[in-house]
Amino acid sequence: MENIELYHHTGIAMGIAGGLIFIQLLVADIAGMREPHTPGAPIKADHNSFIFRSHRTLGNMNESIAVFILFTLVGILSGADPQWLGRFALGYTGARTAYMLCYWFNLQMARSIFFGFSLLALLGLGVIMTGGLLH
Repeated sequence: MENIELYHHTGIAMGIAGGLIFIQLLVADIAGMREPHTPGAPIKADHNSFIFRSHRTLGNMNESIAVFILFTLVGILSGADPQWLGRFALGYTGARTAYMLCYWFNLQMARSIFFGFSLLALLGLGVIMTGGLLH
């Protein structure tokens, strides 16, 4: 890793991912305050309930963010191709943003499609990261 500036787009994507988690946390907390919900109490699984959808959006992001962070950091540290790493990282955050909005607005088919795109972006990050490790 001779020039960290080459990974500028990957860094932007990582910042966006952090921002998405923060926004989802705020929305889930606000949804909990607007409805009579005791903090820490289980939320009834009901896709017609915004409080459920907002908490599932955050929970699902939490389930994949560690893979994103590990793949991007190892990719940067191993000198993986910066253009492809950045493209897949931005693809992940774009897909996660669309997924978040589709989940909030209960667009189930679109939500599933964007979830699939986010998984493909993670797969791409993993492949690019592996290439960095092998060279």
